[in-house]
Amino acid sequence: MSRDAVSRSPAGEGSSANATQGAGVTEEGYHKGLGNRQVQMIAIGGAIGTGLFLGAGSRLQSAGPSLAIVYLVCGAFSFFILRALGELVMYRPTSGSFVSYAQEFLGDKASYVAGWMSFLNWAMTGIVDITAVALYMHFWPVFGGVPQWVFALGALCIVTGMNLIGVKYFGEMEFWFSLIKVVALVLFLIVGTVVLGSRMPVDGHMTGLHLITDNGGFFPHGVAAALILTQGVVFAYSGIELIGTAAGECSDARTILPKAINSVIWRIALFYVGSVVLLVCLLPWTAYHAGVSPFVTFFSALGVPGVDTIMNIVVLTAALSSLNSGLYSTSRVLRALAVGGSAPRFLAHLNRSSVPSGGIFLTVSIYLIGVGLNYIVPAQVFEIVLNFSALGIVATWMFILGSQIAYRRLVKRGERPASAFPMPGGQAMSWLTIAFLAGVVVLMAFDYPAGVFTIAASPLIAAMLFVGWLLVRNKPPMMMPETVPSIELTRRILEHEQD
Repeated sequence: MSRDAVSRSPAGEGSSANATQGAGVTEEGYHKGLGNRQVQMIAIGGAIGTGLFLGAGSRLQSAGPSLAIVYLVCGAFSFFILRALGELVMYRPTSGSFVSYAQEFLGDKASYVAGWMSFLNWAMTGIVDITAVALYMHFWPVFGGVPQWVFALGALCIVTGMNLIGVKYFGEMEFWFSLIKVVALVLFLIVGTVVLGSRMPVDGHMTGLHLITDNGGFFPHGVAAALILTQGVVFAYSGIELIGTAAGECSDARTILPKAINSVIWRIALFYVGSVVLLVCLLPWTAYHAGVSPFVTFFSALGVPGVDTIMNIVVLTAALSSLNSGLYSTSRVLRALAVGGSAPRFLAHLNRSSVPSGGIFLTVSIYLIGVGLNYIVPAQVFEIVLNFSALGIVATWMFILGSQIAYRRLVKRGERPASAFPMPGGQAMSWLTIAFLAGVVVLMAFDYPAGVFTIAASPLIAAMLFVGWLLVRNKPPMMMPETVPSIELTRRILEHEQD
């Protein structure tokens, strides 16, 4: 019997915070160890990552000041994606996040694809992050002779330990990681504003808007260069959906989540757009290069002893934070897939700290491939995996939007209760955002060679997903020993046994 043929019972605002109903995924067994302080910082950390601290250098080199416009446009659509997820979270908080919502509103096949594309996203993102750690470590001359792969492996060992000891400790560590990032960016914004306002020269250049107009304007390489850059900038916001996963382990999701989500848009405007505008007004955009954080470039040019070292420590922390969060996210997504019958059952295992250790170890095994890439092609590894990550991000976000559209249809028919946190613009805005994401995929085909290779690899990814589905499609959802299954889940298991 096909799992898609099984009807689903509604799960509304009255659903248990500890179990999901109608989605085939149970959440009992996780500790509700994330409080307001941790969730707020996880939301900030998800919106501020390696894409800004390291990726902005190469993007400024490619597109100049137009990067600020690209960040603004992509950031606005990212906010709407987060609001779509927020509507679903307020309907039913779950650590299964979009995997659970896709299963309830779009079916088992959609849930399967959503989960494994998310895994692709975070697996590639993790490789980017451990590469970033290695690049940051080479900032100090004393480490110049140490191979890049050694630092990549060391970073991997650190974050694996962090994720295995419990969600409370993960949340606390992520709080401090995110706080360091925010303090650093606020410090840069204050120092940069003072330098700009006082007309203080930096590295022999007078600061001001003339650094933009005198160096080709906002589009020094043309509008096309900025458009093509869009597919790479998507990576910068890849962590925003993490807050949906954290909702399942949040002590009071329906109170905390709306405030955290609504604050994302001004953080994007301030930290991304504001930082890029300041950077190109403090130094010519030609001063920034790939592989070097633009913030390190600025403070080095400022000539303040030790400040560039401090900033490099900050961006190193940002990379570790992103890697830490990615491992957290994939382990929960993989467990949701396993409990729903769309992944190997060992991925549903919780250790003594109520952490999905099976998913952690599988993700770490992929990260080890990244360590190998740092050994084989250390100079190209960052850009190679970046585009594959963008493909996974786009797929994940489309499933979030598709689930929100399907949910709204059921609400209109009276089959689901309305969420207390509706997305602005409703379904129309969701469709517009989907169109934007489709445009991003098209633009990837014009980014040679990385984007072209990514699009060319899409049929291979689709084939792997198809083969995987053939292997799991007849597996029943799991009845976990530590959970209390819903009536719907029990019925589905019994029907499968009768077949």
